[in-house]
Amino acid sequence: MYKYPSVLFKYTDMFYFIYYREMAIEVFNVKNALTYNMFYRCTVIVWMVVKFISQIYFFHLFHGIWDEQTKRKWEHLLHKQAVEYRKKAVKMGGVLIKVGQFLSTRTDFMPEVFIKELSGLVDRVPPMPYSYASRLLKEEWGAEPDEYLEDINKASIASASIGEVYYARLKGSGKEVAIKVQRYQVEKIFHMDFKALRVVFWIISFFTSFGKKADLKSLYLELIRVMDRELDFTQELHYGKYFKERFKDDKTVYIPAFMEELCTKRVLVMEWAEGAKITDLEFMRKHHIQPERIAKNLFNFYSEQFLNPGNFHADPHAGNLLINKNGIITILDFGMVGEVKKQDTTYFKHLIQGVIIDDYDRVIEALEQMNFVLPNADTNKLKKMVKQLIEMYRDGSFKNMDGQLLEQIKQDIKLFVKEQPIQLSAEYAYLGRAISINIGILFAIYPETDIEKWAKPKIKKWLGSKTLIESIYKQYAKESIEPIFSFPKAMLGWLENGEKDREWDKEKQEKTWKHHFFLVLESFHFIMILVSIAASWYGYVEGYTIFGSFGLAGITYFVIMFTILARKHYKVIQSIK
Repeated sequence: MYKYPSVLFKYTDMFYFIYYREMAIEVFNVKNALTYNMFYRCTVIVWMVVKFISQIYFFHLFHGIWDEQTKRKWEHLLHKQAVEYRKKAVKMGGVLIKVGQFLSTRTDFMPEVFIKELSGLVDRVPPMPYSYASRLLKEEWGAEPDEYLEDINKASIASASIGEVYYARLKGSGKEVAIKVQRYQVEKIFHMDFKALRVVFWIISFFTSFGKKADLKSLYLELIRVMDRELDFTQELHYGKYFKERFKDDKTVYIPAFMEELCTKRVLVMEWAEGAKITDLEFMRKHHIQPERIAKNLFNFYSEQFLNPGNFHADPHAGNLLINKNGIITILDFGMVGEVKKQDTTYFKHLIQGVIIDDYDRVIEALEQMNFVLPNADTNKLKKMVKQLIEMYRDGSFKNMDGQLLEQIKQDIKLFVKEQPIQLSAEYAYLGRAISINIGILFAIYPETDIEKWAKPKIKKWLGSKTLIESIYKQYAKESIEPIFSFPKAMLGWLENGEKDREWDKEKQEKTWKHHFFLVLESFHFIMILVSIAASWYGYVEGYTIFGSFGLAGITYFVIMFTILARKHYKVIQSIK
């Protein structure tokens, strides 16, 4: 019975493939023309999301007992979805790659198997023909490329979702440069995908419990703002100059200069940087470079950005970090940049102060100020969980636990985050992603990296002596007065820990599942009605009788089925009330 949806999705996907392939051959006469068709892109993206949501609902509907076998099936389903998303993202490019990279940072709500698969999603797509780059350079510079270039390697050295990078030499000086050229119609593709993304967010907010709790509107607007900014190369030029000025006195890192007179909204020209990837330990051994020194220099460079107000380099993967034979770190690609605002550093300090003096109200207040906790969250439960985690860390309980218990705690935290209206803004997500990638790079360079040891003096200086003294006084006052209230506090703790979990009413739960089941089916039939209308309209306009006939038949069938489902769904809703 459960196999029916999978078969349905398989044959529907086949219909889309045949339909769009024929349309591409007959109308566009090119195989990749569909990549630039808004109707195709929106349909593929929205359909994939609807399919994923439907598969998840069907799985829960037909698997009431959550045993080990069910867990394995669940992991298999999620892995299959993650692989499908990654393949579609690589094939279509555009927003799918950027959203995939973003989702890989969202450990607050994304399944681990999804994060693992998407973290390997490389921001790389098949290279475009040089003819597109040549044409764009001519448009942007107002002259043929050879007016400014002595020569250019027509094979791109890097190909990402937004731009292609070419090696060239400037005319006259012969200076080696890297030229980043925006991909063909990439801005058009991104704005097509933004529309699809808006539909996707609406579907998630309407048909999922997560969507009803999270502030998806703000998340959508942040995503659009961040991705739209990457389409303007003058922004990358601005940030490149910003970082070069900010770290001009740091002799351990180097940021290449830009040829501003040749930079436009769609073209970026910067000096060529020689070196190996920062994780190339063989290169370091060959040139007698100490990995520990490089790791510490990299740590200092990024901790300065993460702790203090200003912009931070949000994409510090190994491909954007080079090491030259002198042990100098070269920083590349400022397309993805985040910002630590002054008020953010204040919130961070309040958070750390709360942890130091065991003031969990202050910790929760800081999280609320950072918009991690939405207004209708259960702050008492959150406070209790934060307190337990910090106390377990302090007394070394984590070190004495076996892997199974630690995994259970991890799952409990994830479940709590999913149940509570807690979310991470896009800016903080990019900060978290940058920190996570940076830590991974540090350990790849120098496995004995001691982040706690390196961070302590920086944190102390960052907090300031006044803040530390204030924290010590508060801690002393707290410890002095605590015995007076020890008994009421213990009694309160006993009462809080004695809370019973909610008991679900079996009949109501079954009806709720039916309600979700009908929502999914109605959503699917509604989308198919829209697809049928589009097919019928296309056949009528272009004179393809077969599309018109299929469209009319589809409209009739899916409208009838939608009506039947709506009547049954109405009865279920009434029974729940």
